[in-house]
Amino acid sequence: MSLKSVNKPETNVVEIEFTADKETFDNAVNKAYKKNVGSITVPGFRKGKAPKHIIEKMYGKGVFYDDALNDIAPSAYSDAMKDQDFKIVSQPEFDVVSIDDDGVTFKARFYVKPEVEISDYLGIPVTKTVRKATDADADREIEQTRQRNSRQIEITDRPAQNGDITVIDFDGYVDDKPFEGGKAEKYSLTLGSGQFIPGFEEQIVGHNIGDEFDVNVTFPTEYHAAELAGKPAVFKVKLHEIKYNELPALDDEFAKDVSEFDTFDEYKKDVLAKIQQRYDNQADNEIEEQLVSALIEKLKAEIPEPMFVSETENFVRDFDSRLRMQGLDLKTYFKYTGLDLDALRRQMRPQAERQVKTRLALEKIVELEGIKPTAEEIETEFESMAKSFNMELDKVKESVDAAMVEADVAVKKAVDLIKEKASVTEKPYEEPSIDKKTEAVETAEAVETAVEAELEAAESADAEGDKTDAE
Repeated sequence: MSLKSVNKPETNVVEIEFTADKETFDNAVNKAYKKNVGSITVPGFRKGKAPKHIIEKMYGKGVFYDDALNDIAPSAYSDAMKDQDFKIVSQPEFDVVSIDDDGVTFKARFYVKPEVEISDYLGIPVTKTVRKATDADADREIEQTRQRNSRQIEITDRPAQNGDITVIDFDGYVDDKPFEGGKAEKYSLTLGSGQFIPGFEEQIVGHNIGDEFDVNVTFPTEYHAAELAGKPAVFKVKLHEIKYNELPALDDEFAKDVSEFDTFDEYKKDVLAKIQQRYDNQADNEIEEQLVSALIEKLKAEIPEPMFVSETENFVRDFDSRLRMQGLDLKTYFKYTGLDLDALRRQMRPQAERQVKTRLALEKIVELEGIKPTAEEIETEFESMAKSFNMELDKVKESVDAAMVEADVAVKKAVDLIKEKASVTEKPYEEPSIDKKTEAVETAEAVETAVEAELEAAESADAEGDKTDAE
């Protein structure tokens, strides 16, 4: 087996011709014969007993060639590429050039990494948003922790008031007729939450456990159910329970319960420090994103399509793995979102392209700057991987290519260099305007509603399918 020729017919494309000798090919043909003879029927012979030359005479000399060629092509290709240093980025496509008395000549076509140019990558201007953690930030976070550590207390000696959690039955009527979705039993409703249409919750305030009463409201003119929009309604309500959340006092005992600190002051200082760390990390990430975008703009390369396709598939596999960690899979995800594999690929393609371009840019910078990771840095990376995978260090080293780890460390050092040399302009953080906050909330609510609708539709379809099956 040997390499005959190397050609570059297109940018980033390599074609090679390589051979497998006649003995190797003949052995592969005999192997294919033995594999397939049991399924071949030849008149005058018991099934599986016909000699090879009889089968070849009956079906043609090349009857076993396809299996033989598929068998030897990969190993012949590997032997031919032993002394080559192509940076291959696609699977090879094989063709047979000739079969003769000297053996087989193959052709393989594959894509290689592109030539890359990049300049002016040191001193890139970026803007850093400086945000200082405040006591108000810490108080909000502590209040959330406080809410999570509250306990519900049942109330029996007073009427319901704003902020209470009530358990009610309700049955709604419009024009003296019940309507879909207007009835529920033992429904938990926090008064003042705005969960129900305007005026509903306020009319529960002042009632005692066991009270049965009417709640008179009018549906908003822009209500999502058009048949109810703007219409007056009467809800017959029965109040079963009244509860409220008892919040723990913000003292040293609270700090001991929710943290490793003995005093509330120490706990609050730690919360403040962690918030500041989050803000600093966010600012650092934003700088990195700006630098990456700038590097991509400066990158000059004709990137072959297989690199984008391969990276997109990596994104899909990673997404599938994350779903499986949550007890789901792609099939379930597609069922509830209405997407399919091609749609998911289209969604992930832009980020995959960005990832490929970023890696190429950074690898070129590693080359231009002569960046070489130290043995200690590589060992630290292996130790980090072992910790992440929850594996023994030796096992990680056995299963992961050291050259790949070295390349990853080098790329990280390139990122550090670009960040270190960046021209940073600081600007103070500004709270979003009321309009922007409202827009963000409305967008989040719209997304949540859309997802809920998709899930409800899928569940309804399942239920209808079950019903049909039962019938």
